[in-house]
Amino acid sequence: MSEPRRGFARALDSLALLAMALAGIALVLMALIQAWQVFARYVLNDSPGWTEPLALLLMSFAVMFGASVAVRRESHFAFQSLQHAMPTPVQWLMKSVSRLIAAAAGAGLMVLGGTLMIDDWPVPMAGAPLPSGLKFAALCVGGGLILIFALERLLTGDYHAPVADAPKDASGAED
Repeated sequence: MSEPRRGFARALDSLALLAMALAGIALVLMALIQAWQVFARYVLNDSPGWTEPLALLLMSFAVMFGASVAVRRESHFAFQSLQHAMPTPVQWLMKSVSRLIAAAAGAGLMVLGGTLMIDDWPVPMAGAPLPSGLKFAALCVGGGLILIFALERLLTGDYHAPVADAPKDASGAED
């Protein structure tokens, strides 16, 4: 029987689940917005200007949130064939270097995306009544998640999916 996941891992499990849920919601909203765009353009003959910038914004969040969870699960930018062909000590080194690169990329996206977001915030977005800096919010937030998840892999090792708790009978004992 496996030991229950500890607080930090459980919190990151929840954060990753939230990121995936938000990515899924963003994709659904993006599809609905694009459907409205097609309907308004071809049926109502009145194409709204806000649909494209909002759909692109949602796509950015979906991509960055999905990528951050893939970094946590080590399925994003993973060159596993080469890695598995190496001796065990080299595999460990390659994983560590890969995790450091992912952490550095996440930090860069977070800092530079945040800078772009702040610099462009006062400018209105073309076609939508939103601040233009919002276009870079996904880079900043997603980069931060990538940094957190890459550091987690660096500190805790390989990813292990959370295991569902075993059902308990009426006496409270596990089956």
